[in-house]
Amino acid sequence: MSDTNQKTFTIDDLKSHQSADNMWLLINGKVYDCTKFLDDHPGGDEVIISEGGKDATEAFDDIGHSDEARSQLDKLYIGDFDGPSKSSSSSTKTGSKSSDTRASLINNLLFPLVAIAAYLVWRIYFAK
Repeated sequence: MSDTNQKTFTIDDLKSHQSADNMWLLINGKVYDCTKFLDDHPGGDEVIISEGGKDATEAFDDIGHSDEARSQLDKLYIGDFDGPSKSSSSSTKTGSKSSDTRASLINNLLFPLVAIAAYLVWRIYFAK
């Protein structure tokens, strides 16, 4: 019996699928087999691999995926999660979403831009 014949998965199931050859993610209480999508992910496979085998709800939501990206999840769906997920606990948070989004924006946009600017300054002024 293969793992995908099940309809409900545990955290142990997720943890056993976190390699590039076998990549599952938990997003909003649903389990997705993202193995075949790794090469097609616009943000690169390392983004998915870093979240593999665990609850990736927060990381997925923080990026601000488009409706099209969210609809692609339907093709990857393999079952539901048997246990609490971050999506169920996120409804109890108050006021932290905007600060989380800001922190994510800084980490995902500002730091790479600063690094590129620093590299360009170094190339212009110090490299021969």
